[in-house]
Amino acid sequence: MKATGIVRRIDDLGRVVIPKEIRRTMQIRDGDPLEIYTEKNGEVIFKKYSPVGELGEFAGRLCETMGKAAGRCAAIADRDALIAVYGAPKSELMEKRLSSELEQLMERRQIYRRLPGEKGVPIADGPDGYSADVAAPVVAEGDVLGCVLFLGKGEAAPGEVEYKLAQTVSGFLGKQLSS
Repeated sequence: MKATGIVRRIDDLGRVVIPKEIRRTMQIRDGDPLEIYTEKNGEVIFKKYSPVGELGEFAGRLCETMGKAAGRCAAIADRDALIAVYGAPKSELMEKRLSSELEQLMERRQIYRRLPGEKGVPIADGPDGYSADVAAPVVAEGDVLGCVLFLGKGEAAPGEVEYKLAQTVSGFLGKQLSS
């Protein structure tokens, strides 16, 4: 654990303000759920809660199935980072912050498919070379929780199979996370 040197008081309603700098650094947005942990020595720890991130191993198996069915790289992301990847080097992509373009695409709540001749949406900040060829947001109870992706490096544009598969898996995850 790293000390920030910032001290805040609890108000009369039991609230504590998390400073803007920390929210920005930790990518905590208004309305984001935080999980609260306590330690015996009096420590209280807030951790961003990711319902999609809780799927871990299951998301990995879904990516593998999607990737094999379509013959392409597949991934699943929560709101901040990729949580599962198949067919691409995980060390290059996992846990990297998602690009602002991909975040905006998810917020639009529409399925994206790269057209022939188009440049795909970058996946992560930094030059990893991968882009989203297909991106289907995972929506549960009105909230965008993540995204189902087919990745590419500028090869042939994705077809109807990738589009429908991403749409189906994102719908399935949305229903699972709603219940």
